[in-house]
Amino acid sequence: MRVAASAEATRGLGEAAIRFGIPVGFGLLTCDTLEQALDRAGLKSGNKGFEASLSAVEMANLRATEKVTKGAKEERNSRASAKTGGQRQASKKKSRS
Repeated sequence: MRVAASAEATRGLGEAAIRFGIPVGFGLLTCDTLEQALDRAGLKSGNKGFEASLSAVEMANLRATEKVTKGAKEERNSRASAKTGGQRQASKKKSRS
C-alpha cells in the first residue's frame, strides 16, 4: 500500500507541475518502522521534512527573483524601444523637410 500511495502522490504532483507550469517540490518519507520515521525526523539522518520545506522556500524565492529581474528587463527594453522609436520619427520628419 505504501508504494501505491507514494506513486499516486508523485503522479499527482507531476501532473500539477505540468498543468500549471510551476515547479513542485516533493518530500515524502516512506518508512517501514517508527524508528525509521524518528531517524528521518531529525535523530540520525537530519530532519528530512525541514530540508524539503527549506528547498521549497528557496525555490519560491528564486522564482520571485526571476520574475522581478524579467520585469525589470522588459521595462528597460520597452523604454529603449520607445526612445528609439521617437528618434526614428524625428529623423523621418527632418528628411521630409
